[in-house]
Amino acid sequence: MAFPITRLRRLRRTATLRRMVRETRLAPDDFIQPLFVCPGRDVRKPIESMPGVAQLSVDLAVREARATFDAGVPAVILFGIPAHKDSTGSEAWSDSGVVQTAIREIKAHVPDLTVITDVCLCEYTDHGHCGVIKDGDVDNDATLELLAREALSHARAGVDIVAPSDMMDGRVGAIRKALDQNNLVHVPIMAYSAKFASAFYGPFREAAESTPKFGDRRSYQMDPPNGDEALREVALDLEEGADIVMVKPALAYLDLIYRVKSEFGCPVAAYNVSGEYAMIRAAGLNGWLDEERATIEVLTAIKRAGADLILTYFAKDVARKLK
Repeated sequence: MAFPITRLRRLRRTATLRRMVRETRLAPDDFIQPLFVCPGRDVRKPIESMPGVAQLSVDLAVREARATFDAGVPAVILFGIPAHKDSTGSEAWSDSGVVQTAIREIKAHVPDLTVITDVCLCEYTDHGHCGVIKDGDVDNDATLELLAREALSHARAGVDIVAPSDMMDGRVGAIRKALDQNNLVHVPIMAYSAKFASAFYGPFREAAESTPKFGDRRSYQMDPPNGDEALREVALDLEEGADIVMVKPALAYLDLIYRVKSEFGCPVAAYNVSGEYAMIRAAGLNGWLDEERATIEVLTAIKRAGADLILTYFAKDVARKLK
């Protein structure tokens, strides 16, 4: 029935009614908190372009992991900043590497927290690219073996989920094969399946010290206008054995989160990336908007689009408010 019989405002008149008929609900279980882990002890190195976020030494990362879990967030994802870098990123698969050490320490002190690791080489290479360089470009097939070694090293250290973010063709299959051949069939893969060459990664590159020394990543990360190609990437990763697929960034790609969830019906993660965080945080600190309301609105939109899991630097703070 049309107006005046139908009045949709009736259910908006009080906070209680609005809450009762709310269609999309955020919960702490929706979130994954990123952590940047660096060498040393008692090290907290603030990231200028991401107020409130810092590189943390392993001891402080363990403390932050505990606080995150106590806030109700069920998982963290670790990014490593090694003491030394080289052309192949060999610290990425070192058993004594900063991420491997952090995995063991976090699992020892916060055993019920799910620990995920970013599997990529950009933080570990002296050139800042996500793989082996040959003739001025990333050699896709030569990189697969190194990514598999990195994922295997993380799994042996006790990680719960590995998350390849490099966008090399075939890397999910290579990692799945390596894990399965080493009796690690239980370790899931959360693939960065539709990862775009985005302008919103700038603050992350400061945080992870991973800015390319030459060129850019557009030869392997996706072109932002391409939506159908994103679905092809997701389909291939699922065929190769991905257990969770990811769309990254989130806000400029809400349509693709929706399409991926509708098309495949699999667990979908979305990364509320560093630039998206920095915009809201900076505007909030300057009094240009209500940071808390804006954050909740953005995260709700990502979930409403179809994301089951949201990687966000706001995770711990929002989880506390939701509790």
